[in-house]
Amino acid sequence: MSVNKAILIGNLGKDPELKYTPGGQAVATFSLATTDRWTGQDGQKNERTVWHNIVAWGKQAELVKEYLHKGRQVYIEGRIDNRSYDKKDGSGKGYISEVVLQNIQFLGSKSEASSSSASADAPSAPPPEGSAGGDDDLPF
Repeated sequence: MSVNKAILIGNLGKDPELKYTPGGQAVATFSLATTDRWTGQDGQKNERTVWHNIVAWGKQAELVKEYLHKGRQVYIEGRIDNRSYDKKDGSGKGYISEVVLQNIQFLGSKSEASSSSASADAPSAPPPEGSAGGDDDLPF
């Protein structure tokens, strides 16, 4: 058995870009920021933002373009995909990892999106290995 599923809650880094394939299928791409926050063993507050490339197809792509804007918070489920492309400068192939959208829930309101930044209100996540908040802090 194998599983390929990504679940993300974050904020859009820019407005989605909508294009159509030569066959007429809609495809939208956008970036999503997720932010981890933790306090280190030294008491120092830390923050790390990770950017994710998201791709939506068909009707979902058109809905994404219509309702999502920079700063808007969303819940996303999808599968992780890797693909290659020819670099514009002709220097060979480039590679990209992206989440292919399968399910989306719009969070917050459209008006909130215009006043929030790309990392504002992002959910807290577990701290990276080696920092405070290890197994000793778990309630079970």
